[in-house]
Amino acid sequence: MHILVVNDDGPPSNESSPYIHSFVHTLQSAGHTVSVVLPHQQRSWIGKAHLIGAAVKPTYFRPGTLHEDDGTTHEYPRGCCAEDAEAPEGDEWILINSTPASCVQIGLYHYFQDRGPVDLVVSGPNYGRNTTSLFAMSSGTIGGAMEGAACGKRSIALSYAFSSRSHDPVVIAEASRHSVRVIEHLAKNWDDGVQLYSVNVPLEPGVSESKVWYTEMLENQWSSGSCFDAVDAAVPLEDPGHREQTLRDQEEKLGENPASNVAVNSVKRSRIPHKHFIWAPKFADVYKSVEASTPGNDGWTVKEGMTSVTPLRANFMHAPGIKGEIKLSDNDEPSLYSIVDCDVPYVQELVEHALQSRLGKDRYRPVSSVSELPASSAPVFQYREYERLDFEQAMLNSTSSLTNAYIIRKALIRKHYLSNTVSNWIIKHPESILAQHVKFSIDFELDYAEFLDDALLEAYELRESLEKNESKPDTEKEWWILKPGMSDRGQGIRLFSSEDQLREIFEEWEVDDSDDESGSERPEEESSHDDEGNNGVITSQLRHFIAQPYIDPPLLLPSSSRRKFHIRTYVLAVGALKVYVFKEMLALFAAKPYCPPGEDEDEVKDLARHLTNTCFQEGGSANAGSVRRFWQLDHHVPGLAPNWKENIFNQICSVTGELFEAAARGMMVHFQTLPNAFELFGIDFLVDKSGTAWLLEVNAFPDFAQTGEELRELVVGKLFEETVDVAVKPFFNLGDSSVNGTDHLKLVAHLNLGRTG
Repeated sequence: MHILVVNDDGPPSNESSPYIHSFVHTLQSAGHTVSVVLPHQQRSWIGKAHLIGAAVKPTYFRPGTLHEDDGTTHEYPRGCCAEDAEAPEGDEWILINSTPASCVQIGLYHYFQDRGPVDLVVSGPNYGRNTTSLFAMSSGTIGGAMEGAACGKRSIALSYAFSSRSHDPVVIAEASRHSVRVIEHLAKNWDDGVQLYSVNVPLEPGVSESKVWYTEMLENQWSSGSCFDAVDAAVPLEDPGHREQTLRDQEEKLGENPASNVAVNSVKRSRIPHKHFIWAPKFADVYKSVEASTPGNDGWTVKEGMTSVTPLRANFMHAPGIKGEIKLSDNDEPSLYSIVDCDVPYVQELVEHALQSRLGKDRYRPVSSVSELPASSAPVFQYREYERLDFEQAMLNSTSSLTNAYIIRKALIRKHYLSNTVSNWIIKHPESILAQHVKFSIDFELDYAEFLDDALLEAYELRESLEKNESKPDTEKEWWILKPGMSDRGQGIRLFSSEDQLREIFEEWEVDDSDDESGSERPEEESSHDDEGNNGVITSQLRHFIAQPYIDPPLLLPSSSRRKFHIRTYVLAVGALKVYVFKEMLALFAAKPYCPPGEDEDEVKDLARHLTNTCFQEGGSANAGSVRRFWQLDHHVPGLAPNWKENIFNQICSVTGELFEAAARGMMVHFQTLPNAFELFGIDFLVDKSGTAWLLEVNAFPDFAQTGEELRELVVGKLFEETVDVAVKPFFNLGDSSVNGTDHLKLVAHLNLGRTG
């Protein structure tokens, strides 16, 4: 940043301006461009004044050694005249015979244009505190910042509350570093309602470790009488510098007033006595008001050894609504470290972009593993494939390590577990909305087709349906859909309406030992395929199955060429536990027009008419119109109300909220939420002809690439950005932890499960 520095104490001096040189040096060391315009002498207690009628004349100051009074003042700037042509390069400050407010005007409009626009005006550090309204209303330091605000510049008044006039260079250096951190934080997080901040830093050892608070300004008054003392007119008055030193001694002694006992020589013959007066404010009034105040104001905060930051408008009123502790990060340390490690470039790029756009590059630092962290407790965000997440590190650092997946969530993502989750919840809560939006499922185990009869003994609902189908015509049969419990991407899904068809399905998956000439056992993870070599299933998954009544007829849109579709809903679960539904949903269409399974038994095997998962389609999401935005589907659908899409979205929100509660409360062993984890799920719904949304399945680590390039930024990119705002930033104290939804994420469940880190 280009920072204009002014003050009201004048050029460096151990007697009257002991902090300015160290502060400017620290700003420069932090990489900022610093321009300095100061009064040529002490100008305290002058407020935001200008000296009308006086010509402003500059001189030029070249700082010497830190904390030494060896700087030099020159009539002309370096290189301006022949005798100064050989002067060494270095800093050169401008001194003017005027006020802090005039320094701001001169600095902003008459010098330093070659350095670019000024980004920030800093007035100070003042030699003494500027807490409470009594000090603030007369402060030349705050007056300089006020002038900056009046010129449309963000401004900060910086004051050091000393308790000793022994100027320890180590303490001053620490205060300078701390002040620069506070200033940089305010510059990056400037509130729109603020024109200037008044910052008061206790000049004490360890101040950089103490807390920093937003405060209000304590309102107080002079209650002990005049702020002037009458003195003998015959006694020469102190010069301004000595008088300022006397006042600082008085402030150090917390309110003593040594000048109050000075004798006054009045002339008895005059009705109006002849007197001189000196400025002698009663500091005891200020300290008494601070002692009597309650926490939250600037005076009390500094008294307690903490830094106060008071947001102000340029009318001395503090800006409302800014409260709480300010968390500062070290200059060389980011707010968090990030590990983004995704197998799919599509996802990797969007997650990285979301962090950049919502955090800013200066707030986080990418690393490749937790071994690169400066400490195990360093704040770190992992967005990785499930198998590569370092859960052990996250569990040991539950307040500083955030992961993008829960460790255990089988209650949702395994089909047979999901079936049990729903059925158990409905038994306990018969009125649950899940009963009207989840088809009942029959789960069974089967290793080989020859044991099908045994597997069906307990699946009496399925067995009874298949027996009834034997006497029904094809168009009236009840069809079932078979899903392997642990498969994904449409693998192993089949339709059937008879026991013979079901047996044929299992027989086609069995391994023919004669094909294995070596006689060795077939590897457990080898895939078995159908005749066309696709939509196979891994043989290790041939154990757990679920069968559900097939949803027929589905909703077919006039614009879809009778192609069946399902809705992909992205759901964000955060901590323990908030659940959000992403409003930008997708409609995923089958590759071929729908044909009811009872009309043509041969068409039943053509799963391209029945499966809407684009991973199953040849060419994936490249099929024309296979992925569409839900909210851009047909506005008018025969048989449905005009607001049919809003009705379906509301159904999905209600079902999703209830589903996660069922898993979190009813299946706690198989869905264990963590306060330092979040997860994005892909939940699929199928809408029937009447407009009812039916839950199909819940997917962990959904295939975001199905969305395709056309909707990449609009859907998935926006989803990741909202996730950073809602799940990542609040965890690292960079956002509002009480957020209850956004324009794009609707909160559908807020459960307090009593699980903390």
